[in-house]
Amino acid sequence: MDVNSDYSKRVVIDHHDLPWAKSPQSGVERKMLDRIGDEVAKATSIVRYQPGARFPLHLHKLGEEILVLDGILSDEMGDYPAGTYIMNPPGSAHAPYTESGCILFVKLRHLGVDQVVREVLDTQSAEWFQGMVPGLTVMPLMRQGSGSTLVRWAPQTYFNPHQHFGGEEIFVVEGVFEDEHGRYPTGSWIRSPHMSRHQPFSKEGCTIFVKTGHLMQS
Repeated sequence: MDVNSDYSKRVVIDHHDLPWAKSPQSGVERKMLDRIGDEVAKATSIVRYQPGARFPLHLHKLGEEILVLDGILSDEMGDYPAGTYIMNPPGSAHAPYTESGCILFVKLRHLGVDQVVREVLDTQSAEWFQGMVPGLTVMPLMRQGSGSTLVRWAPQTYFNPHQHFGGEEIFVVEGVFEDEHGRYPTGSWIRSPHMSRHQPFSKEGCTIFVKTGHLMQS
């Protein structure tokens, strides 16, 4: 199965416009943003667990990133409320479930050999650091190798025009993100190819998940 599998093309999706599709696991639904492969796939998805849904123990051969958007996800290692970031490294295994239901932003099989230790971060309490321009603060999520970052934009924050070697992926967690190409409300996913350019800003303020440099090839 191929969904938005050509990394040379820019893709913009508001996930609220997509229908939920059943997964093979009862009580778990998903919206596919990009995908290369069938049930073992390199993929980016929004995933919804109904209350009481459970996944059996399974292996993540090339790793997994999760950002909990709503509710509480659990596994044998703990509970992860909304705002939790989890990086399960290549070769790890777990059996996730939820008692109350949850919605997740999930990336599968995007990690490399430099991500070897599991990481869990509560973004509701972790420290923010000053960004490259006034009004911009950043929170590193994955701390091994070239990682993912949360970026918070105060209202009326404008960034410089720039180019992305290896591309850029953005998921709008909260607020409204913008650039010269468009306006992206909460729930929007933007994937921009290698060497793409833009000049981002936010008039209203926003928080975005950002991953860069990982789109050189499919």
